[in-house]
Amino acid sequence: MSNIAKKLVQIQTGSTVTVQNGKIVVTGPKGSLEEKMPDGIELVVEDNSVRIKKTLATQEVEKYAGLVRALVANMMTGVNQGFEKKLELTGVGYRARVDGTDLVLNVGYSLPVKVSPVTGVTITVAENVITVAGANKQLVGDVASDIRKVRPPDPYKGKGIKYMGEKLRRKVGKAAKAVAGK
Repeated sequence: MSNIAKKLVQIQTGSTVTVQNGKIVVTGPKGSLEEKMPDGIELVVEDNSVRIKKTLATQEVEKYAGLVRALVANMMTGVNQGFEKKLELTGVGYRARVDGTDLVLNVGYSLPVKVSPVTGVTITVAENVITVAGANKQLVGDVASDIRKVRPPDPYKGKGIKYMGEKLRRKVGKAAKAVAGK
């Protein structure tokens, strides 16, 4: 078994883990998440921890053992602390606002762009920072990625929507290349 799959996932206080019919359900203060387990992998709940146990000795099951452990650990973190991604708007006249649950972006197109979050994900805007938060790590990342796809950062001017802390490789424009080449 992989080294990741051998580690135990600690059940944090205030959360419960139930395993039934090939599904794991993790419930905590921020909500409840459930995931279907692949065949050949069993989860054992004992002494405030969850252990991954293989029931089949195939290469296919070996591949999924570490993945299942990581998914369970992310579920545990999500229902207790939650996940969030921050995006920042850069550009003259670029604005974002929340209208009900939808995010409305004015990013240089003729009409505003509406982005609707999936259930379990909340979007907030403070100045030029968009925060996407929720208990499910995959859904938070998907919604943040969809928002970034509306106007990816431009490599020449740096305008657009980028993740907070993302480093952009800026390109030199044609005029600067012509001067530097002479």
